[in-house]
Amino acid sequence: MAETALVWLADDDRGVRFVLAAALRDAGLQVAEFEDAESVLAQIDRQVPDLLFTDVRMAGQGGLKLLERLHAHHAQLPVIVMSAYTDIATTAAAYRHGAFDYLPKPFDLDTAVAAAQRALAQRRTAPAAAPARAAPQETGLIGRSAAMRAVFRAFGRVAASGLNVLITGETGTGKELVARALHTHSARASRAYVALNTAAIPSELLESELFGHEMGAFTGATRRHAGRFEQADGGTLFLDEIGDMPLLLQTRLLRVLAEGEFYRVGGRELIRADVRVIAATHQDLEGKVARGEFRADLLHRLDVVRIHLPGLRERREDIALLAEHFLARAAEELKVGAKRWSAKALTALERFDWPGNVRQLENLCRRLAVMAPGREIRAEDVPFAQSATGVAGPSWTEGLRRWADQELASGRGDLHASAVTQLERVLFEAALTVHGGHRQHAAEALGLGRNTLTRKLGSSRKQPGKAP
Repeated sequence: MAETALVWLADDDRGVRFVLAAALRDAGLQVAEFEDAESVLAQIDRQVPDLLFTDVRMAGQGGLKLLERLHAHHAQLPVIVMSAYTDIATTAAAYRHGAFDYLPKPFDLDTAVAAAQRALAQRRTAPAAAPARAAPQETGLIGRSAAMRAVFRAFGRVAASGLNVLITGETGTGKELVARALHTHSARASRAYVALNTAAIPSELLESELFGHEMGAFTGATRRHAGRFEQADGGTLFLDEIGDMPLLLQTRLLRVLAEGEFYRVGGRELIRADVRVIAATHQDLEGKVARGEFRADLLHRLDVVRIHLPGLRERREDIALLAEHFLARAAEELKVGAKRWSAKALTALERFDWPGNVRQLENLCRRLAVMAPGREIRAEDVPFAQSATGVAGPSWTEGLRRWADQELASGRGDLHASAVTQLERVLFEAALTVHGGHRQHAAEALGLGRNTLTRKLGSSRKQPGKAP
């Protein structure tokens, strides 16, 4: 009969130890309990278990330090890390130091037992681990919701792998933050991180931006230019809004991803580049493939691992945490006095649907850090607070009607043109704020073309008018 596997459980919470140990024993495992990392280290010189569960935050030496020491001296010991404080830095550090799995608290006991059984079945026989790199800087990604814990867990697994990643999610969810964090927590962290928004570059210039050009390759090419692939050699290239890339360039990109080599525009020298590609999109790429607007083989090359970022309305329990973080950071960056949120203001934030997601919340916090009177931000300081809290507020059309009555009574004759100008200005500014200044996304939200928005912006700024 096979010997019963020995599992060690390190957690300073007696309740967690009790219920998890009971579940593991019910699964036929032998369990020893420890309340801190020091006790584990003192015992492991005499006996090495088959598996270790450890919490991250414990009195004395933390779980990550324990994991780091065990990974250096007992690399074959599988370790499952547990934590109620799940974030990018913690999950990435856990996997970087050799964690077998990461369980965000609270977790289902069946999930923990299944993880233990997988770890015991896949006992590692890896060689001694290389020294761990210094911990990277914080990424700015914040969240305690189940949706974000899933993102952090996926991130921790893939960050150091070097695989291509496709990041999906609505505009403003933080896709570039994830891309930067993937680079920062990878083996390529010391090399270049290069970003390119494919929607922001005219299609006729995008090829040159990606692959570079030789002097004289086209009108205006007065010198040799290294493209983004060359600039990112050895590092990471982030291609934002990949869904907007023209089909012809998709073909060239596919060849580079497949072969790792390319020619500059107008060039004959074969250029080789070792680049990890991280792509992002807010679009449905599968739908674009079905319509013939995106190459299926390119999608497969990019979508080796997919990380989906939830919209802010899908993680409402994170809103207060984010709002407090952004408000404190805005006060520090803008050199204004610190402010705090009232309970009713936070309730209003949590009830709002946030079409612009985290970016919209951050922009609001920056505005209120400067504009809100006093040291406490109240519900009435939040622009959408009345509708968000269910209190019926005055319709904007009522205000428009009062303004029109006043202007007509005064005998003003260009009322229609002035009202239209001001209405468009308000709509344009709101859309640009929600979409972080990205004109194409703002235009799409308003049902306009990008050129139309640009033309109307120029026109409205030339006609200041009187606001309704």
